Amino acid sequence: MLRFSNLSQLSISARATYRLYSTAPTVKLWIDNKPVESKAKEFIDLYNPATNELIGLVPKTTQEEMTMAVESSKKAFKTWSKTTPLLRQQVMLKLQQLIKENMKDLAASVTREQGKTLPDAEGDVLRGLQVVEHACSVTFMQMGHTLPNIAKDIDCTSYRIPLGVTAGICPFNFPAMIPLWMFPLATVAGNTMILKPSEKDPGAALMLAELARQAGLPDGVLNIIHGQHQAVDFICDDPAIRAISFVGSDQAGTYIYRRGTQNGKRVQSNMGAKNHGVVMPDANKENALNQLIGAAFGAAGQRCMALTTAVFVGESKNWIPDLVEKARKLKVNAGHEPGTDIGPVISKDSKKRIHDIIDKSYKEGAKVLLDGREIVVEKYKNGNFVGPTVISEVKPDMTCYKEEIFGPALVILCVDTLNDAIDLINNNPYGNGTAIFTTNGATARKFTHDIDVGQVGINVPIPVPLPMFSFTGSRGSFLGDTNFYGQNGFNFYTQLKTVTSQWRSEDATPEAIQTSFPRM
Repeated sequence: MLRFSNLSQLSISARATYRLYSTAPTVKLWIDNKPVESKAKEFIDLYNPATNELIGLVPKTTQEEMTMAVESSKKAFKTWSKTTPLLRQQVMLKLQQLIKENMKDLAASVTREQGKTLPDAEGDVLRGLQVVEHACSVTFMQMGHTLPNIAKDIDCTSYRIPLGVTAGICPFNFPAMIPLWMFPLATVAGNTMILKPSEKDPGAALMLAELARQAGLPDGVLNIIHGQHQAVDFICDDPAIRAISFVGSDQAGTYIYRRGTQNGKRVQSNMGAKNHGVVMPDANKENALNQLIGAAFGAAGQRCMALTTAVFVGESKNWIPDLVEKARKLKVNAGHEPGTDIGPVISKDSKKRIHDIIDKSYKEGAKVLLDGREIVVEKYKNGNFVGPTVISEVKPDMTCYKEEIFGPALVILCVDTLNDAIDLINNNPYGNGTAIFTTNGATARKFTHDIDVGQVGINVPIPVPLPMFSFTGSRGSFLGDTNFYGQNGFNFYTQLKTVTSQWRSEDATPEAIQTSFPRM
């Protein structure tokens, strides 16, 4: 089993003399397939959210270092783009095996830096691994089209070719999965990539870079920089970067999409969400409530596909007290502790924001049936813990409904009919995901066809498609023309080149006799 302490937990930079009061290690850049000590003068504190212990210093990558990463990527593209799909496929086959072998180490890093439970962290890695496995089908995804004899002696062929240098900007909530949405597809298509993981939990991305090196990814094909606004602006502005993949908040996603596209880049931007779970009176009660609880409070609600809004239709509202009791039994603790259901949220600021929204719910007339603000985890009193919270009698104009809470809080609205539920969801600006719980096929079919949301679950609370499909959030949850992963994701990282050729039949010359086996 490989260990990675030399990547995400590294020796103190001699240049950070003003930080010598801290024993926290600095986090490295990753350039030309090796860890690089940044010459940055400014660092971002990296905390364990369960303890608020300072566990690392993340450099704000300098302009010179970011330029160095781009030059490395440009140089690598010249040769990597000319490799065969079969060679690139072999790298992905080796990478997926290495990820499997190091699943527990990757998950431990995710839990330490992000806070989610170890089983959930393994799920984070697994869902990214599935994208790597699908990237191994590059020999199918990169096929072009040919139409022979479109005119006399003229054939037409389209090729799907790589773009060049690409970039990925990742959020904190899936530190393994989202990088794996990006760099495997970008690189297997023949591109190079500059990845900027979240400054809140960069360790998993660095581990994955090391595994990619071991799998045979050449120098410069994957580079990693760190930082905040300056790094984002650099990615949006540098002319060598042809395409940007982003997952994160509305504000950042809109900014990156606009700035990137104004500079002529392709941009795909997955942003915020308000995902509704509709509970019909004919639903299997226990299954529906259990699914709601898991989807609302798993990962402490810090998922863009968390089912944070329950819509009870008709008499199903009588099940709300049972839902509250189920939520009350969830165990809040550090993510590495056995039996934990809800880990900490990512930061003190995030915890405060969640508390403020719950407080506004009271003031705006909602009823807080279960309040998680006063939760105390005895062993980890300094952690960023918020207990399961259930807010009922919510109206569409309330803050807790309009804003993405991104915490372990479930808001409840009650409506009379299925049509009322559909209208409520369609009037919400977001379109990431939704689910309905019912045993009636006609009800499910009507909901599926009438709802204006990109990903729909029928008795499936978090309908995130597997990688042979694509992640198809819509409306206010996505900016761009081409979605993440699947064939759409591969298309995002490639462009079409069409060749029309004429070889006149009368110019054909006879071939010499050849008895050996034909070679391609």
